[in-house]
Amino acid sequence: MATIPQPSLFMWDEIDAASDLDRLALVLSVLPDEELVRTLEQLRGRGRDDYPVRPTWNSFIAGIVYNHPSVASLRRELRRNGELRQMCGFDPLAGAEAVPTDDAFSRFLVLLMAHRTLIDAMFHQLVCELKDELPDLGQKLAVDSKAIPSYGKQVRDEDKRVEQDRRRDTDADWGTKTYKGVREDGTAWEKVTRWFGYKLHLLVDSTHELPLAYEVTEASASDTTHLLPLVEDIEEHHPDIAEDAEELSADKGYDSAENKAALYDDHDIKPVIDNRVLWKDEPGKPRPLFPDRADMFLYDELGQVFCQCPSERRGEDEVRELAFVGFEKDRMTLKYRCPAAYYGLVCPGRTTCESMANVGEYGRVVRIPLDLDRRIFTPIARCSQKWEKAYDHRTAVERVNSRIDHLLGFEHHTIRGKDKMTMRMGLALVVMLAMALGRIRAGQADRMRSMTAPVQRAA
Repeated sequence: MATIPQPSLFMWDEIDAASDLDRLALVLSVLPDEELVRTLEQLRGRGRDDYPVRPTWNSFIAGIVYNHPSVASLRRELRRNGELRQMCGFDPLAGAEAVPTDDAFSRFLVLLMAHRTLIDAMFHQLVCELKDELPDLGQKLAVDSKAIPSYGKQVRDEDKRVEQDRRRDTDADWGTKTYKGVREDGTAWEKVTRWFGYKLHLLVDSTHELPLAYEVTEASASDTTHLLPLVEDIEEHHPDIAEDAEELSADKGYDSAENKAALYDDHDIKPVIDNRVLWKDEPGKPRPLFPDRADMFLYDELGQVFCQCPSERRGEDEVRELAFVGFEKDRMTLKYRCPAAYYGLVCPGRTTCESMANVGEYGRVVRIPLDLDRRIFTPIARCSQKWEKAYDHRTAVERVNSRIDHLLGFEHHTIRGKDKMTMRMGLALVVMLAMALGRIRAGQADRMRSMTAPVQRAA
């Protein structure tokens, strides 16, 4: 037999295990779950209590914290790990037999789905508490959708009247998303992805990368129609956050005149949403800004505004982009100035242009009402550096989606059914918020986005 050396007084694996358990303890310490637990205990009443509600609930949260892909995986860990069972609250004298059976966990999941409103209440309570800790929470918002594939068996139309087994997903459908771009050599590329399952619509704070509102739909649901309901959800549950909101960034999947107008007119939020190309007849070609006037101002679908030199010495295609100087809120107009006057350029047609409008040395001034085209013209001009900087905040949603996939168990899962998917997504986001709140209160605000970093113990 190989000789085993005497173990050290401080074993590294014990230290690592303790640190890992600290993450669960951090989440459980701030989780506002008392109302949910009491409700489930009252439903059980005086019935059999082989597997008490509180330890079962804590173990279910542990499965999310430690990214177990299935109940079977969680049960194996609970039966193996006595320290984890103790932290969840199982009877230490019962040993591994205290771990709930597969059937007990399945019945518990059914109860959680029936009380999803209490899970939503936990989500909103955590957002409120985070707002107290982070006063700027919600000032910068971002929205995006995320594909959630279902690995259940697809149900064909001719099978829908037949009683379904648990391997099938009767709620999911097919979704499609198209990505387009331009390569460095100028050639266009396009990628189309399809998946069978669901779609997560997520609104986050783009500064702290924390979720503020969400909705789970079938995969075929349109992104455009789910933007305003997310904003309205924030107004209903968190009016203080809605009042502080300044900007909302999103990709072109949310581009519509209705969305952009409603965001600013009804919610006082400046939309920073990329434009889709809809001018199919002459893509990229500028059009007259005011067709009913005899002037030389043009604009394109990206919101850029140009002037065409009136001089006879100009070239046929000589146009210059006007200088954007700001948004006039009282007039609901974007203000632009003559580029020659603003930048000090030499323009052979400047005299002719200024004489047409009877202006002074400051050159022509153009005011564009937002109502000219609410899809193209927004309070933050599409051509400005401020728009580019604000649009970069959109990537915060992508990072949150990545954590949902890789750290909260949605990259590989066995979830079937919309109700179960919505419940499971709600709990995952609750854990994400609880981890952030716990780290802030533990003096580790710099790690509030991390789901896996060790919890630093006080000296």
